[in-house]
Amino acid sequence: MTVTPSVASAAYQAISKIGTGSASAGAAGGAAGDFSQFLSQAMDNAVSTMKQGEQMAAGQVTGQSDIVGVVNAVNAAELTLDTVVAVRDKVLSAYQNIMQMPI
Repeated sequence: MTVTPSVASAAYQAISKIGTGSASAGAAGGAAGDFSQFLSQAMDNAVSTMKQGEQMAAGQVTGQSDIVGVVNAVNAAELTLDTVVAVRDKVLSAYQNIMQMPI
């Protein structure tokens, strides 16, 4: 598997966004509210990244966007979708493990 620089850059940007929102909130001490807020923010960021990829692709069709921007936006959207699917799979797996535990 080959990792292109644009995919690596998008992954780095996605990871850097995750740490900035919860670092100051984690020091405050409200863990339950912070986790739900973190999940809400993560989903909002994922949706906005996907929408930006769609808008850039539509802009390329109409000739308003350059190809480099479109490729970067689509790569970021693809990386975001892969991340969301991986997190969903882990959550479902954890749920299934909990449901299989003996009482």
